[in-house]
Amino acid sequence: MEKRLARMRNILKEKKLDALLLEQRENRHYVSGFRGSTGILLITPEQALLITDFRYLEQAAQQATFFQIVDCQGPLLTKVAEIIQEQKISSLGFEEDHFTYQQYHELKNKVKTLKLLPLENAVEKIRMIKDEQEIDLIKKAVQIADNTFQHMLGWIKIGMTELEVALELEYQMKKRGAEKPSFDSIVATGEHSSLPHASPSNKVLKKGDFLKMDFGAVYEGYCSDMTRTVALGEASPKHKEIYQIVLTAQEESLAGLAAGKTGQEVDSIARGIITSHGYGNYFGHGLGHSLGLAIHENPRLSMQDKNIIQTGMLFTVEPGIYLPGFGGVRIEDLAVVREKGIENLTRSPKELIILS
Repeated sequence: MEKRLARMRNILKEKKLDALLLEQRENRHYVSGFRGSTGILLITPEQALLITDFRYLEQAAQQATFFQIVDCQGPLLTKVAEIIQEQKISSLGFEEDHFTYQQYHELKNKVKTLKLLPLENAVEKIRMIKDEQEIDLIKKAVQIADNTFQHMLGWIKIGMTELEVALELEYQMKKRGAEKPSFDSIVATGEHSSLPHASPSNKVLKKGDFLKMDFGAVYEGYCSDMTRTVALGEASPKHKEIYQIVLTAQEESLAGLAAGKTGQEVDSIARGIITSHGYGNYFGHGLGHSLGLAIHENPRLSMQDKNIIQTGMLFTVEPGIYLPGFGGVRIEDLAVVREKGIENLTRSPKELIILS
């Protein structure tokens, strides 16, 4: 955390600011280690303050060891304004994507001479590249999901419902050490699986259908994300065809993922393969995204993303084909970009599995 705090002070110098105000939960966790739901970080060249209330004082002292904990008995922003006035802070950087319009005007009204300047996602840009400590935590989250999938292969039976499968997924992840799912699990079978982000329902698993499962675990604040699609009882030639196209697109994209490329370039690998087989109109989302403290982070693997990929970045690689009235396939791994190629963190098998 000391190194991360030093980076925040570099932002102060680069942007010529007197202080930074960080409220967004993942940024707050990243910089301070504090994981409570309520708190504001105020960072100056000399001080690092974590302003919170009675509920989190003990937790804050344990987790944010490089910060001075400020006990606030009223609105946090009122306390921030008092400190700004006491310390004669004249320029303050804020998270423009998270600090609300109301908060902005409230602080301006309390400290009329204060200049509020957007940080332009400076903290999020630092978070794009993970250190080895972060990667180790993500690996543990991935392992929980992998082990859960292995359990599910022996547990799922035709006649169950999507909701039953989703409940078992989430129970087994928690049983294996997850704090919680990293997002609402997607479990979809049959024609329902053609919805990329389908919500589990009472739809029954039937022989001859696909079953798509997209899920992840949170371990010590860090997320994992994986998708596997299996066939129930039997797979028709059509099932096998689209599954193999998606698998080829996924494996070729992983092979092409490397430092120095753009997200746009890697996305085009999968999109080109799927389009060449006549299914381009049925792959309507980006190839992947980064993750960490949040399940969706930048940069992305997409048609629009021109960020240069760097070592230490993580990406999901998750092409899909979704045919309305028939079903859909998505296969998703999580990979770290290394100096020489990638490290694929996801270990679960990817060949088409047919569950009896």
